[in-house]
This record gives sequence, C-alpha cells and structure tokens, in this order.
Amino acid sequence: MDRAGPEDRLSATAREVAQAATGLVDLWARTSRAGSPRLSVLQLRALTATRHRPGISLTRLAEEVGAQAPAASRLCDRLEAAGLLHRRRSADDRREVGLVLTRHGQETIDELHERRSQALRQVLGDMPADRRQCLLEGLRAFAEAADTASGAPSE
Repeated sequence: MDRAGPEDRLSATAREVAQAATGLVDLWARTSRAGSPRLSVLQLRALTATRHRPGISLTRLAEEVGAQAPAASRLCDRLEAAGLLHRRRSADDRREVGLVLTRHGQETIDELHERRSQALRQVLGDMPADRRQCLLEGLRAFAEAADTASGAPSE
C-alpha cells in the first residue's frame, strides 16, 4: 500500500519530470547555440514574442520576457544593432513604438525552428510510435496547464 500522500506523490512526479525533461532542454539549448547569430535565451524569447505579436510595445515585451523596461530596451538595442529587430512608430500615436522582426530576424527564427524540428525528429525516430503519441499528449496537457497557471493565452 502506498503510504505517501498526494502532495508527496506530486513532488516525486515533479522531480521525475524535471529529470526526464533534461534531455529535451539540452537538445533545445544545443540547437539554439548551433545557429548564427548566437542568441541568448532572453534574446530568443524577445524575438519569438515579437514574431507572435508584430508591433508589440516595449512595455508588453518586457512583461513577456520577464524583464524590467530598461533591460528590455537595452535588449532591443542589441537586437536592432544585429539587424534582427526594428522599432516602428505607431501611425495612430507617434509616442507609441512597436517592435517588428526584420527579414533577417524572421529568417533566424525560422532556421532555429527548423534545426529544432530536425533534432527532435532524429530523437523521436528512435522512440516507439505509441510512446511518441503519449509524449505529445503529455506535452500538450502540460503546455495548457502552464498557460492557465501563468494567465497566458493559449495559442
């Protein structure tokens, strides 16, 4: 009989998930470092947020990436200097600045997604089909729960 309470089992599961996720996190990080330009996790998050929300304000981007506005502004300065991001004044309110990816920024993100997909394909090819389906279902449920917990809209 299992004497552990629900919280103990949940904690044990959380530790096991963290350990199991290490392979995925390592693969994700390796593919991020493999490209050019080499971007930090924060820079990738900023580019991804901008890709999903063209015209996003600096304030909203700071919230999305978990940074203070001055740090987000410096981050955007570096991305703009690298030719990945462009600041654009709003046609409605000249005081408002929106962020958009440049063609180079879009291509950089597209290449990253392709590298990640190829790396995942290689690993998934070594898994039995039924286990791949279980992984997919579990990750979808995890993403949904994480979005709900963070208040982020589901995509």
